[in-house]
Amino acid sequence: MSLQIEPSLFPFFKPRGVVIVGASQNPTKLGFGLARNLLQSGYEGAVHFVNPKGGTLLERPIYPTIADVPQPADLAILLIPASLVPQGLIACGQRGIQAVIIASGGFRETGPAGAELEDECLRIAQDYNMRLIGPNCIGLLDTHLPLDTTFLPPPGPTPGAVAFISHSGAICAAVIDWARGQGFGLSQLVSLGNQIDVRETDVLGSVAADPHTRVITLYLEGVSDGRHFVRAAAQVTREKPVLALKVGRFASGQRAVASHTGALAGSEAAFEAAFRRAGVIRANTSEELFDWARALAWCKLPQGRRVAVLTNAGGPAVTAADALEAHGLQLADLSAETKNALRQFLPQAASVNNPVDLLAGASPEDFAHSLRHLLADEGVDSVIVIFPPPPMYAAGGIARAIIPIIYAAQKPVIAAVLGERMIQEAVEYFRAARVVEYRFPERAAAALAVLVQRAEYLASQPETPQRVVGVSPERVHHALRQHAGIEEQPGFLPQEVVEEMLTAYGMVTPPLRLAETAVSAAQLADEMGYPVALKVASPDIPHKSDVGGVRLNLLSATQVEAAFVEMMAQVETAVPAAHIAGIHVQRMIPQGQEVIVGAVQDPQFGPMVMFGSGGVEVEGLQDVTFALAPLTRAEAQAMLQRTWAGRKLQGFRNIPAADQDAVVDAILRLGQLVADFPQIQEIEINPLRVMQVGQGAFAVDARARVG
Repeated sequence: MSLQIEPSLFPFFKPRGVVIVGASQNPTKLGFGLARNLLQSGYEGAVHFVNPKGGTLLERPIYPTIADVPQPADLAILLIPASLVPQGLIACGQRGIQAVIIASGGFRETGPAGAELEDECLRIAQDYNMRLIGPNCIGLLDTHLPLDTTFLPPPGPTPGAVAFISHSGAICAAVIDWARGQGFGLSQLVSLGNQIDVRETDVLGSVAADPHTRVITLYLEGVSDGRHFVRAAAQVTREKPVLALKVGRFASGQRAVASHTGALAGSEAAFEAAFRRAGVIRANTSEELFDWARALAWCKLPQGRRVAVLTNAGGPAVTAADALEAHGLQLADLSAETKNALRQFLPQAASVNNPVDLLAGASPEDFAHSLRHLLADEGVDSVIVIFPPPPMYAAGGIARAIIPIIYAAQKPVIAAVLGERMIQEAVEYFRAARVVEYRFPERAAAALAVLVQRAEYLASQPETPQRVVGVSPERVHHALRQHAGIEEQPGFLPQEVVEEMLTAYGMVTPPLRLAETAVSAAQLADEMGYPVALKVASPDIPHKSDVGGVRLNLLSATQVEAAFVEMMAQVETAVPAAHIAGIHVQRMIPQGQEVIVGAVQDPQFGPMVMFGSGGVEVEGLQDVTFALAPLTRAEAQAMLQRTWAGRKLQGFRNIPAADQDAVVDAILRLGQLVADFPQIQEIEINPLRVMQVGQGAFAVDARARVG
């Protein structure tokens, strides 16, 4: 695809003329800083200042009103009291200005009155077909255009290849200063503030269209339209990498839940699933966000996961090996030719196995020759070079020696230069040459893992979920309508309705019959054949085993009758207010591996499917993973690989292999069900009992809630 700036956002990113409303002659005011930054940025378009006091500012006239501003003027920045912003927007609209940055604070962040003021601003913008960024933001900048519409203190960022889109304005100043200190530059920065109009999804494609931007970083507090974000990000990530730091990850859930799936499906699970679907790389910390961005901006992508470690210190090499394995990478097996070549010039005590330890006395030439041989080895996909301050040589000398080799290489090389003051010369050389360096091996290994992740993503073929065949939405509609308009009534569905829905979507459930008396339960058991299970039938008791509402492996009519009486008494005592329709009798099925498959409707991202270890300990184990529904078969198969429950299906020790295809099929079908019926808020099969290979899987117990 060809990335392009969204037409209505063009004045933000390519303005012909900029108007600063609230420009100030007072050097202590933000309005002065904004005017200074715009002029000092080198922006070549028209610049206009507006303030009712008039006068001049930085040798330019100050116009008393927006109407007085000459052409061209297609972008305005409002830095005026919040109460005056609506009036300013009207004036911009009448002047024909189509894009406005509201830098002023005092809106939704201050309470209900501020929120009402935002609503008024949005109505005005819509009346004039005007786009808004903000309020409560610092604007945007472009180091290559150049353009700086912020009031941040100088110096601004150095030109670079990393773009930063942020919900927080406060973090932008810190990022600019930190980036300068770390030796990398920014291409664009967009502060979105309260996002009454333009949001993160709107600007993502426009920022990606910048030819100077190689990597896009996001600081997110949430997303406004989850599915729209996923679609937009998925288009961008095929062209340029996108990294996201999602904050507020440990906030409590926003809805009441009554299933394991619902309890575990917090917003973070949804974001993980959404980022995975869109190809967005998620960082856990601010440091990771820009560590990885720098690697993606400066490094070539590896062809595989095999890493060579080159060092003059054994301890850091072991640290690197551990970190690589933790990130799913592996130490490369060096060829005999490579080892022989290394032995030709290294001391006898040096290790030519991977990690290659040159010993403390290694010279810059030793590093250079060794690196050249490692990069030439066909079994090596990438190299990490690690060195603390060398005792006999300057760290800068090592950097100078290996930089030309790194430049010429077709494989990525990342440096871990340990220390602080004694390695500054090496750091400066690396940064000037755009060679990625970190202080510790763990950070280098993590960045290399991200390069591998990016390479594997680009090598994968994008797929679109295909509709599952052999399903009957009509049967589900009929089942819901048959039960007193239950489609419109929130709450847990009767077990018979849940069974009918699963059957309609091609999932296999053991026969289930309702008994109202102990005698009828025994009669049903006789008809089904033993052994049987009894389960209390009540929409008010979603977790039946918690209140003694389940009995298993009953082998005779006498056992069934006794269990019926005992169970009814126990449940009525435990949950006296529950409506109990009777007890379900179900034929026991053979033993197999047990997993959980569930689905929920997420407020931001829509239907999601969960898979993992089942049983009563599912919330304690939390061996689960989520994916957006509907899914592709590859996505469903990947869910199995991300969990122990899924990997165990391949067989483990004395546990025979189970029918993985049946589990994948169940995931796909449940995902299609919740995608087709958004009124299903939660549905869960726990356990899904998986038989041996080729023998299928049975939905032993299931529950669902509509709302």
